[in-house]
Order: sequence, then structure tokens, then C-alpha cells
Amino acid sequence: MKKLTCIIIVATFIVTLLASPPTVEAATFNYGEALQKAILFYEFQMSGKLPDNMRTNWRGDSCLQDGSDVGLDLTGGWFDAGDHVKFNLPMAYTATTLAWAVYEYEDALKRSGQLPYLKQQIKWAADYFIKCHPEKYVYYYQVGDGIADHRWWVPAEVIDIQSKRPSHKVTLDSPGSAVVAGTAAALASASIVFKDSDPDYSKLCLKHAKELFEFADVTRSDKGYTAANNFYDSWSGFWDELSMAGVWLYMATGEQEYLDKAESYVANWPREERTDLLAYKWGHCWDDVMYGASLLLAKATNKPLYKEHVERHLDYWSVGYNGERIAYTPKGLAHLTAWGVLRHSTTTAFLAAVYSDWEGCPSDKAKYYMDFAKQQVDYALGSSGRSYVVGFGKNPPQHPHHRTAHSSWVDSADEPPYHRHILYGALVGGPDQNDKYVDSVSDYVQNEVACDYNAGFVGALAKMYDVYGGEPIPGFTAVEEVPYPEIFVSASLSDRKTATEVTAFAVNKSGWPARVIDDLSFRYYIDLTDYINGGYSPDQISSRIIYSAASTATISGPFEYDTSKNIYYFEIDLSGTAIFPGSRSDHQKEVQFHIIPPNGAPWNSTKDYSYPGITEKWEPVPQIPVYSGGVLIYGEEPDGTTPKPTTSPSPEPTPTPPVKVTYGDINGDGEVNSMDAMLLSRHILEVLPSLPQTDVYGNPYNGHMAADLNGDGIINTMDSSLLQRYILEIISSFPVENR
Repeated sequence: MKKLTCIIIVATFIVTLLASPPTVEAATFNYGEALQKAILFYEFQMSGKLPDNMRTNWRGDSCLQDGSDVGLDLTGGWFDAGDHVKFNLPMAYTATTLAWAVYEYEDALKRSGQLPYLKQQIKWAADYFIKCHPEKYVYYYQVGDGIADHRWWVPAEVIDIQSKRPSHKVTLDSPGSAVVAGTAAALASASIVFKDSDPDYSKLCLKHAKELFEFADVTRSDKGYTAANNFYDSWSGFWDELSMAGVWLYMATGEQEYLDKAESYVANWPREERTDLLAYKWGHCWDDVMYGASLLLAKATNKPLYKEHVERHLDYWSVGYNGERIAYTPKGLAHLTAWGVLRHSTTTAFLAAVYSDWEGCPSDKAKYYMDFAKQQVDYALGSSGRSYVVGFGKNPPQHPHHRTAHSSWVDSADEPPYHRHILYGALVGGPDQNDKYVDSVSDYVQNEVACDYNAGFVGALAKMYDVYGGEPIPGFTAVEEVPYPEIFVSASLSDRKTATEVTAFAVNKSGWPARVIDDLSFRYYIDLTDYINGGYSPDQISSRIIYSAASTATISGPFEYDTSKNIYYFEIDLSGTAIFPGSRSDHQKEVQFHIIPPNGAPWNSTKDYSYPGITEKWEPVPQIPVYSGGVLIYGEEPDGTTPKPTTSPSPEPTPTPPVKVTYGDINGDGEVNSMDAMLLSRHILEVLPSLPQTDVYGNPYNGHMAADLNGDGIINTMDSSLLQRYILEIISSFPVENR
């Protein structure tokens, strides 16, 4: 009897689980901020010559020779993920999905202030696709080589120096219908986005979309699509992309021919095993756009075939269908697959929101589809206890698998041990089926980010903002304070009375943005007072390069600098050698040089202007100034001359305290969490010279005061330890609060 009762209880629980939609609470997150940052993420992925209105200072121009191997300009577009290949299949999917978000939620995007930024990104991708289509039946579907690219862990700005970037195309004889049709959908949807604001551009997008659709439809083969193998194979084939392109062209033109074409491919869509039902247990993604195409066809035709397919799919993801339901983690994440799980759940949330908005969706289903959408978006934003969006919410990821955000100068994911940049808005892959998550830069399954990951997420966030509101942060940017110095000379000196023997390293650790220096020189200043008083002339001094890792290194001098003080200098010129943050040997060049007076001349290297900065720790030596193209970029000359600032001067590290701060809340966002711990750690490691002087809303704030948690006036590891203990709830207050 007990066993029977147990079975009944379990059965009742299962039925309830499958039949009852998740409980939805009122807005618990700032969806406006999340939307703002999720769109900003695409600026970090931009390749090519960047526009002037970038909201970050750690991305620079990159890969400006893309397409030169085939005599074309194929610059632009987005880098795919944490790497630097431009894979057009996921890129086209991303552009289409972002355009779809505008199509559905343009008013909400306007109210949030994010529409211009999103349209700029859609155009950035569309411009690139147009470049990739130089002839009617020629389309370049990839720039870069996945295997070669992945050998290097370097910032985007220097990848083209380390790795070849071949251009790959499909033609009539060697076609790629999936990527070509996917691009047709992207350009058709872009034509709708720009129809009112830029009619001429809209027409240009539509022209290419039509030609690409014809190209894909005529060939119906992916045999030429080979360069992306093992990265972005078209596992689902091309029929789904053809349907997607057809329905978007119908929406853009109103021409029945395109709708008829889109429907004609449906017979080739996959079915569930041993049934006639269209497959419904996977998710809308870069490879399989059948689900989105079905939704758009349902809205365009109102046919039961598509409506029932979409509802089976969304039921399976939310309340269950025919006794089956997608797996859920204990904390409520719909878990399709280990790789990019949040990408799938938030994209399905977008589809659920779009379908629930349609008048053809049954009202009862509309409610639990919307409940499901909110549940999944909220999980990504932190309902489980942690955020999975970089730079947002409680305990967000700090180590996304992203080369440029990490910004290593030695081609290593382990150095530095922290990320030099915050990849705001990036949705990471996500946790396992038990909500376990490892925030590790080396974990590309759980912690990689990608353009396609954020695509459906943006659309879902637009809907959440539309319904629940939230305020984007006014004037928010990803402009970071530059830790100084990035480019410098470190040195050691043999203290001899007969000559000056220097071993110097010209170092380039640039990251704001990473950049190549091939015209670098530096000066070593000497004091010849004793030497001249001894009756010797400066022109009797000789110099020579003993060893250099830069084959172009030369030394010249002495040159007069201040004859009233007998200060002269020698110039070591490395022009012609590229020094860049690309590897241990590329980011620094050793130069050993000797400065040799005549025999018997009085000589004391310790009196030289450049001597005091030299230590045994190989630290930057400001007294050995560095020049690029003859312009001072680091250090200080003997008369006090320093580099001219390229941006407004950094504020003082300890501004006048405002009326009130919250101890531990270093960035002034109203919360004490891992974002504050990261800022404090970066400051202690001297990566971040000063702490915030405004809160996240731009109001005056004193991050330095908020970080002094023991009240001793010094910011150090003691404060960091206190903050970590507070976040882990080991302590409930800080010593400074109890004084």
C-alpha cells in the first residue's frame, strides 16, 4: 500500500511538473542595463578599421589586410568568439537574429536608447557581407584559418602578424548553399531594418539578398563549404537556411514567390525519429534555423503545420509535450547540451517571447511561454545566485575564454593571471546539468563567448525590457583607465669605472589597445661633468651594440642635451623591428650596448641621469625615455619633459570623499560583489592605477575610500582579504565600520 501511495505521489508530481508553467516573479533585474551591455559586447568583436564612435579604448584596428590574398577588401565583420576567425555561417545567423529583434521590438529598443547601437552593429555585419559578394555566383564565406588561429593566444590587433588569414569562397562549381542562404536572410532582414531610415542602403542589401538566395537555391549543395570543417559544419544542411531566407525575402518584398519557395523546402526538414512530426527537440541556433523559420511561416501563413510545430517545440522546452520535457538543472535552467547551454536557452526564450506576442498564439500558452522566457533570461542574469553575463549582476564571470579581453602579451592564457579588460555584456557558455560552473579562461565549453551566443539573448532582453523595464546606465562606456606604462625600457647596468655596460629590454605590453611598434628608439642619458673637467671631449667617446635581439638595432651619440649641465645622450634605435604583444620573444627585444670613454678618462656611471631608475627587478626605467617615430611615448627627459597625454589626464587616485560611500562597493553600483573584488585586485596589482571616482551612474563617488576596509588609509591585500570574506559571508561587516 505504501509503495502504491508512493507511486501515485510521484506520478502526480511528474504530471504537475509537466503541466504547470514555471512561477514568474516581478522584475528582479535591470533589464535595461543587461540589454545595453549585451549589445555593447558586439563592439568588442568588431574587426577591421573601427569607427570613431567606439565606446571602448581597448579595441583597435585589426586585420586590415583581410582579402588581400584574393585582391579584395574583406575587412570588417565580427570575430566569431574568443578567437579571430570570421566564420560567415554563424555571423549571418547572428545578424539575422539581431535584425529580428529590431523587427519585433523596435519601440522598446528606441525607449531604451539602444536602437542606434544595435542598428550600427547590424550594418557593420551587412557591409561585410556585401564585400564578400563581389559577383553574383561568388561568395567569400570565411576569412582566417581556425586551426592556425587557435595556435595563438594574442589580442585581435596582432593576430594577422602571427597567423595567415586566407579567404575562402564558394562558387557555382563549388557551392555552399547553407552559408549563402543564411547570408541572404541576414541581408533581407537588414533591408527591413533600414527601409525607413536609409532607403538606398536597404535596396542595396535587398539586391544582394536576392542574388544570394538565387545562388543558394540554384546550387542546393554544400560541397564547397569545407574551410569551416570541425568548427562550423552545416550539420542540419541547407534546407532550413533556404526557408529562412525565403521567408525574410517575402517579409522584405511582399512577393508571394519567396513565401512559396520558403514553404517548398519544408518537406526536406528533419522529422522526429519514427514519426511524421517535424523535429522539435533541438534549439534554434547558427546551424539549425528551422524553428525560427517555422515561427515566421506560422505568422506569415497562419497554417496549422507551422503553429503546431512551434508549439510542440516550445511546449517541450517549457511545460513538456506528450509526457516529455527538456532536462532542467536543479535551479531552473533548461539544459539542452553542455556546449553553449545558455545560448540555447536564451534563444529559445526569444522565440517563446515572439510567439507569445502573436495573436495566433493561444492565450494560455502565451502566458507560460512568456513565463518560460523570463525564467531563462533571469537564470542568465543571476537567479541561480550568480550572473553568467560578464560585467553584470552578482558574481559575474571574470575569466571568459576570450583572447583580446584577456590581453596576454606572451601568447599564454596563464599570463597575466587576470583579464586586463572587462568584456561587458558577454554571455558565457554556462553551467553543467547540475548548475556547476567553472570560471576558467581555459574552459571553452562553459566559459567561451560568441557572437551567436548573444544574438537571441539580445532579443529576449528587449522583450524583458519592454515588459518589466529597467534603466540602462546613462553614458555607460567600456573606456578603461590605462595602466602606465604599456611600452617602456627595463635595464641592468654593470657598475664599472672604465665604461658603461647596459643590458636593456624594450618592452611592449600594450593593451589599450594592443599595437605594433616598429619605429621604437630609446635614449640613455649620461652626465659628463667629471669627464669634461678632466680635459676630455665628448667626441672621444665611442659606443657599440654588443648584442641585440633586434637585427636593426643601432646606437649613435653622444648628442648634446644640456651642455650647461654636461648632460648628453646616446640613442638606441630599433626602427625596422616590430615589437608587439605577441609572444615572449615578440613583446620585448634585448639590447646590450657599451659606452666607452678613452683609457684613463674619469668615468662614473652612477652619476648618469639614467642610472637611478635601474634596479635588479627589471622594472620600467622612466629615466630611459622611449620614443615612437621620434615622439616621446614613455619616461621623462632630464628637463622634466614627459609624453603629451593622448587623452584627458587621469584623475587623482584619492578624490575628496563624497558625503557617503558603501564600504566594499568600490564601483558604486549599490552592491558588494565580485566585480568590486576584481577592481580591488587589479588596483593592488597596479593594473588599475586608481579606483573609481564616480559611481556607475556618473555621480561623484570615492572608490578609494570604499576600498579601505580596515580604515588604515592604505589599500592592500588586507582589504582584499576582508572583501573576499564579506562576499563569502564569513564576516558581516568591515573593521572600518566598527570604529
